[in-house]
Amino acid sequence: MIVLLKRMFPAMRVKISGLDPHQQYYIAMDIVPVDNKRYRYVYHSSKWMVAGNADSPVPPRVYIHPDSPASGETWMRQVISFDKLKLTNNELDDQGHIILHSMHKYQPRVHVIRKDCGDDLSPVKPIPSGEGVKAFSFPETVFTTVTAYQNQQITRLKIDRNPFAKGFRDSGRNRMGLEALVESYAFWRPSLRTLTFEDIPGIPKQEHYLYPRA
Repeated sequence: MIVLLKRMFPAMRVKISGLDPHQQYYIAMDIVPVDNKRYRYVYHSSKWMVAGNADSPVPPRVYIHPDSPASGETWMRQVISFDKLKLTNNELDDQGHIILHSMHKYQPRVHVIRKDCGDDLSPVKPIPSGEGVKAFSFPETVFTTVTAYQNQQITRLKIDRNPFAKGFRDSGRNRMGLEALVESYAFWRPSLRTLTFEDIPGIPKQEHYLYPRA
């Protein structure tokens, strides 16, 4: 098995509004299985197909944003980026990184946790539940884990756009095809999502906008 430790790329970024500016909040992310299946990529049809049952569940891991806890005012005036989150397929990892199985389908979830509800928050425990905790997920952020890309266009696109892939770049190659590919993705933006925190006591029902960036 190839053991990897990688930053999540593209990184997920969110923008939140409507928090109590004076309350303290944690922002966290976990990544959960979409189903109980394992997948394989079929090259001749360019599709993912079910290849069997999922592997045994891995220990739950949570990425706590390093700016946590912070006031609602602080969170609302910035774009919250998860660019430092790291993924691994090493089930023996003891560094608190998020553990995933290769060739499985996953859904990232963003959690907003009021500080007084986050006493038990830990990288190695499930997210606490109850009042003052809200989870958000976006169908367009579902992904399939791989240890090697199954699509050469995606490989080239990531090498060109990922700041951590500079060592793979070759300035002398013919870049016309790559530049056209990058250009086709450059101005894509996901749709705006409208969410509410109506289940958090003390916060009136209002709109909250989160922008997942693929």
